Amino acid sequence: MKVPGKYLLFLGDVADRLSAKTACGLLDWARDECVGQSRLTGCGVDLGLPDLDFAAARQAGAQTLVIGVAPFGGTIAPHWIEPIVAALTAGLNVASGMHIRLRSVPAIAAAADAAGVGLFDIRVPAATYPIASGRKRAGRRMLMVGTDCAVGKKYTALTIARDMAARGMKASFRATGQTGILIAGEGVPIDAVVADFVAGAAEALSPDNHADHWDVIEGQGSLFHPAYAGVALGLLHGSQPDAIVLCHAAGRTHIDGYPDFPIPALAECVDLNLRLARLTNPAARCAGIAINTSALPATARADHLRAVSAQLGMPCFDPLATGSGAMLDHLTAAVG
Repeated sequence: MKVPGKYLLFLGDVADRLSAKTACGLLDWARDECVGQSRLTGCGVDLGLPDLDFAAARQAGAQTLVIGVAPFGGTIAPHWIEPIVAALTAGLNVASGMHIRLRSVPAIAAAADAAGVGLFDIRVPAATYPIASGRKRAGRRMLMVGTDCAVGKKYTALTIARDMAARGMKASFRATGQTGILIAGEGVPIDAVVADFVAGAAEALSPDNHADHWDVIEGQGSLFHPAYAGVALGLLHGSQPDAIVLCHAAGRTHIDGYPDFPIPALAECVDLNLRLARLTNPAARCAGIAINTSALPATARADHLRAVSAQLGMPCFDPLATGSGAMLDHLTAAVG
């Protein structure tokens, strides 16, 4: 699936940037593809892009309205249908990472057909996948795992793949979610794969490769999430990671939206992920800890990272603020 660029990012009326993580990810990693934003009354997010109506977006070169929000449950709010139809009527394609398919909404399907434009459902698997084989594959794999959802697994994987490439290392970012797929142009929407085939899809995502090549795999969910632990486990087993990177948001104490589920200590999170990863790769190890420190004062970042590193005895970094260089130094010293 190749979604026509450039993009107009639809933010709806969401209240915060966490709810607009798809749009934020595209802005940070595919900035040249983003020509503007489309917001409804009451929207609490401003990406700093021009607010464009659909005609102006077309004049600015936009070809696709990307639904840039990820509401709980992945549904399209009823009051979003009218502006989406208006975008289609104006000649824009529409791309969505929702679980609900665009064409399943009659008004959207009719508008797309009438205008002769495309509907792109990023979260619909483009292939069928076999049950996992468990076979050891050539090449190296690094999987991002999380203490929770929305802690920076995608940003961490993109940063590591970029930093590896800058060092001349062979590396590929492997996308497992809608935003990553839009950025990379390919991938597997792993949380939309039928449960029995998640591990098989992860194997297909990171096939045999050169011995010194790293597949840097975007994680999904968390083993500690009461709703999304299943996808995290299937991805962990199918990826067969040689290395994991634990991703966490500084200051987060419980699973977002689930106040009765506290996040365990980071050491416990590392331990459980490694114990379960070793079912399919007995040599799995933790390469480091990625901390999203955006909730901390900038002056507190360095001390926080040092403290976590000293506590766990491994590199700790903020992907956006510091890059992954310290972790890669440690990794290459250990495995070459």
